Amino acid sequence: MNRVSRTLSAAVGLVLAAGLAALPTTAVAAPAPAPAVQGYTATAAGYAGSAAEDADNQAFYQAVMKSALAKQAATPYLKAVVVTYDASSAPTFRNQIAQSAQIWNGSVANVQLRSGTNADFRYYEGNDSRGSYASTNGHGQGYIFLDYAQNQQYNSTRVTAHETGHVLGLPDHYSGPCSELMSGGGPGTSCTNPYPNSTERSRVNSLWLRG
Repeated sequence: MNRVSRTLSAAVGLVLAAGLAALPTTAVAAPAPAPAVQGYTATAAGYAGSAAEDADNQAFYQAVMKSALAKQAATPYLKAVVVTYDASSAPTFRNQIAQSAQIWNGSVANVQLRSGTNADFRYYEGNDSRGSYASTNGHGQGYIFLDYAQNQQYNSTRVTAHETGHVLGLPDHYSGPCSELMSGGGPGTSCTNPYPNSTERSRVNSLWLRG
């Protein structure tokens, strides 16, 4: 998704999960960031979310769904909608991306994440003062950006699974407990839970039930 002009508000920090290699000195360039981002945590900016950002996130999720459903037309026998992602521009977080996809695939039945070409969305990595975020232009185009510094402070797999949750249609809820994946960095750096709770799982299954 190379045409992104909006992004949903700020974020900071996340600990690299076990097995993550030392951060590279050069990052893969992400598309030019837009003015608003839906991030992992916006504590530094005192941000708690907005209706406009929720609408942009919904546009992102709906466009991903539309893209996935169009490709599924060739294989109508599949019971779940397959969403294809491209992690080639986030090599440092390859393991975390694969783990978050596995977590979501084991948590919901109506949508499944697969790595491949002709992707419905992409991951990027690098340095950004806003931290990690799901970025969208408000018209459905979007990508996930994973920030190096943030992933040194918070659990990296939780961050990645959280941002992927936006693609599946879930908004931020920073005031939630650690057991709630979309609470992001709200519970603090000690929170390492990368799994969606029952409410989040049910919501995603409902959103993807019939496209």
